[in-house]
Amino acid sequence: QVQLVESGGGSVQPGGSLRLSCAASAHTYTSYCMGWFRQAPGQEREGVACIYSDGRHTYYADSVKGRFTISKDVAKNTLYLQMNSLKLEDTAMYYCAASITFAGYCSGWASSSMWQYWGQGTQVTVSS
Repeated sequence: QVQLVESGGGSVQPGGSLRLSCAASAHTYTSYCMGWFRQAPGQEREGVACIYSDGRHTYYADSVKGRFTISKDVAKNTLYLQMNSLKLEDTAMYYCAASITFAGYCSGWASSSMWQYWGQGTQVTVSS
């Protein structure tokens, strides 16, 4: 079992930046995927970004490419999402997710049903 706790959400104006963090409980897995999802009211949960345990394989939704960066600190067991140039449409609850059951390098990561562990979420609101 892996526990995930997100932090770093808040309110920001369009064009601003936020960095989300996701602290994971200690584990011994060496091959895993971690990702960020978001869900706006009345919408389905959407995959935002994913990173493989080697730190070299990262994936992004088209809507955030070039603006968001996913990274992780192995020593701190922490996942990050740096969000720049935020837009109104980025407003959502952001969730951290983790899984050890993906094939390859997180193949199919954008499907929320593929993930094993979820955090409680942190709210990001972009408004002028």
